[in-house]
Amino acid sequence: MNKREKLSLNNKNILITGGTGSFGTKCVETILKNYKPKRLVILSRDELKQYEMSQIFSETKYPCLRYFIGDVRDKERVKRACAEVDIIIHAAAMKQITAAEYNPTECIATNILGAQNIIDGAIVNNVEKVIAISTDKAANPINLYGATKLCSDKLFVA
Repeated sequence: MNKREKLSLNNKNILITGGTGSFGTKCVETILKNYKPKRLVILSRDELKQYEMSQIFSETKYPCLRYFIGDVRDKERVKRACAEVDIIIHAAAMKQITAAEYNPTECIATNILGAQNIIDGAIVNNVEKVIAISTDKAANPINLYGATKLCSDKLFVA
């Protein structure tokens, strides 16, 4: 596929990590409005956010939806989430700069090791395409969050 071809999400099995976050929620809304995916899996570690999201996007109204509790830091759970998936949209990240600075190992575990787990899960499961969400903070990092996102970007490119 060249850069000018539009990626079709119709009849695809799609996994969105961080699916209950602000980006993930809007992404789900956009996909459900504009495409007909075979399966749309929402991976997040927050069961309350998944419940709240299911009140807006119910599995009854949208039978393609699957809510999958899991953390990108859990390699085995990520591998399971990636099973039979065609496209991964990786939006899971620890994004709050203050929280990242105060909890550096958690930030590294989520943003770097989590990215590697997504890559490994995609490879093991022969996923067709992975789209990793980045940030302008990775271009010239001045804090841990930006540095971890730069590392994540480098992992995906490699």
